[in-house]
Amino acid sequence: MANMPTGPAQYLARFGEQSIACSQYALTKLGIDRAHCFLKIDEYTILCVPFQFGFKRSLFLASLSKQELTFFQRYVNGIVGLSIAFNPAGRQDPIKFFIRCNLATVGQMKGRENVGLLVVDFKTTPDDLINLLGNFLEGQDRIKALFEDYGKTAIKITPEIAKIMGYNMYATITEPDKEARRIQIFSLSTKTTEHLEAAGAQQRKPGTSVAYQLYFKKYRISVAGTVESAQILPQGLVRTVAALAFSPELVEIIDDYWYTSRANPAAALQ
Repeated sequence: MANMPTGPAQYLARFGEQSIACSQYALTKLGIDRAHCFLKIDEYTILCVPFQFGFKRSLFLASLSKQELTFFQRYVNGIVGLSIAFNPAGRQDPIKFFIRCNLATVGQMKGRENVGLLVVDFKTTPDDLINLLGNFLEGQDRIKALFEDYGKTAIKITPEIAKIMGYNMYATITEPDKEARRIQIFSLSTKTTEHLEAAGAQQRKPGTSVAYQLYFKKYRISVAGTVESAQILPQGLVRTVAALAFSPELVEIIDDYWYTSRANPAAALQ
């Protein structure tokens, strides 16, 4: 029976072909120091920020004019250096890397003037970097499983529950080309929300795409939603139920709430 890989080899076997979309959430969780992320191309040092981070290939954004983008095309397929630092939670000192890479492409990011997209392939990937990326992706697998589990039970948002969750009792809903409207969240899970709007608000049709902003002490969460039902209540308020897209921040908030509730069952007021 073959031995199962461990450590960095285990992460490469599980996640080696995956890449991490570097949202604000991912950058924060990884602890990437955006003040210490540079590409060294010949004698030029370019400050950049990760756009997608992988074990073998990564994409970076940099502020570059059209003339600079044209200039750096001459270095495509050449050797460049990536200098990057991470400040992972629980560690006092940063982890710094200097990685030799091949510059695969240089181009303009679609729809973003003066923003360059640089793609690099790592010559070798340090074990510590593999562990950082692997730990993050392993944690995201857990978050995705919790998204499904916690989507089965809605939490009624009372002032007491909001305090436990660190919810600031403020949320908005928007549609394309329309102003944001404040809403009152009545119940919430990782996969659904039920909310109320003041009398005179629009009664949205099922299937309408919307976007929510939910304000917590830990995160200000932006999450997409799809209206499932809407009705006008006798007092004129508009009640809407919507399905929510996957939001790792929201899953964390709700996971923290259920953890607190298990430790103190009286807090889980339904």
